[in-house]
Amino acid sequence: MQWLNRVQSFLYCNENGFWGTFLESQRTCVCHTGANLCQRPIPCIIGGNNSCAMCSLANISLCGSCNKGFKLYRGRCEPQNVDSERSEQFISFETDLDFQDLELKYLLQKMDSRLYVHTTFISNEIRLDTFFDPRWRKRMSLTLKSNKNRMDYLHMVIGLSMKICQMRNSSIEPMFFVYINPFSGSHSEGWNMPFGEHGYPRWERVRLQNTQCYNWTLLLGNRWKTFFETVHIYLRSRAKLPTTLRNETAQGPVDLSDPAKRQIYIKISDVQVYGYSLRFNADLLRSAVQQVNQSYTQGTQFYSSSSVMLLLLDIRDRINRLAPPEAPGKPQLDLFSCMLKHRLKLNNSEVIRVNHALDMYNTEILKQSDHLTAKLC
Repeated sequence: MQWLNRVQSFLYCNENGFWGTFLESQRTCVCHTGANLCQRPIPCIIGGNNSCAMCSLANISLCGSCNKGFKLYRGRCEPQNVDSERSEQFISFETDLDFQDLELKYLLQKMDSRLYVHTTFISNEIRLDTFFDPRWRKRMSLTLKSNKNRMDYLHMVIGLSMKICQMRNSSIEPMFFVYINPFSGSHSEGWNMPFGEHGYPRWERVRLQNTQCYNWTLLLGNRWKTFFETVHIYLRSRAKLPTTLRNETAQGPVDLSDPAKRQIYIKISDVQVYGYSLRFNADLLRSAVQQVNQSYTQGTQFYSSSSVMLLLLDIRDRINRLAPPEAPGKPQLDLFSCMLKHRLKLNNSEVIRVNHALDMYNTEILKQSDHLTAKLC
């Protein structure tokens, strides 16, 4: 084991002139410099079942070919009998707006109307295009809701933009926290965008020429795009004022005539969600789910409906892939159960039964390993 560790460290943790130690259990390098500059691409896992038969020649970290009974999909091996094309009858995962990331970035910079998602701005605390003092509250809530009348669609967010103006020599540095509700529900059934963590993007801020206004843009792209029903944007200001002024409550009307106070005011002129909508056949999907649920409740051999089980496993996997990045060692968020609860209107016991049936089929019939998820809804 000692020699194996030395060889793996030499092969995979020797890049850019830096050295590190390879950790077999985590398949990653611990670089001696502290930064992950020493890590080279680590080969895919070769083995039986859904492991790779051979790594890709173009990218050693991805699969190049799979074992018998499995097919290659985006660098990983999946059961060959899963018919992803049939899933499109239930949810249209593939659309004409699946641009490459460079194309998406260009279209977002141009604020292309094809990427606009119709949303309703809701705020009980501030109004758009009106100067306000962000110290009045500990947080400012801007809520964007997708059109809930379009029940035959699911909504995908691929980016956000805001236009923020500040007084000259402003002493306030805006900080934004964004929470996403994937399929509606209570506020606790949303997740926080982890800006800059686990490869997740950060806000890009560009100053508009000859103004005190900035365009704030967040490009999620194809890697981090996700479902949304509601977007909650919280503004927490980080004051750069002296301590004596920082303790002021600032309760009262906005006074733009006072130069001493004017510098703290900001206004949000525009908030826009970018993305697209996916066709969603709720009735067809509900009938498939109820077929599994009914067989499970009656105690009959639900394995006989293998085509339905494979279909729902494929849909569950494709939906949960669009969850936010998880920290190392943490399970993926379960967006599929959120969709069952809020878009198919299943109760909690029905959601649990459907997931349990799919898990049993996955492990006992397909001999696949359990993929643990974290409960959100």
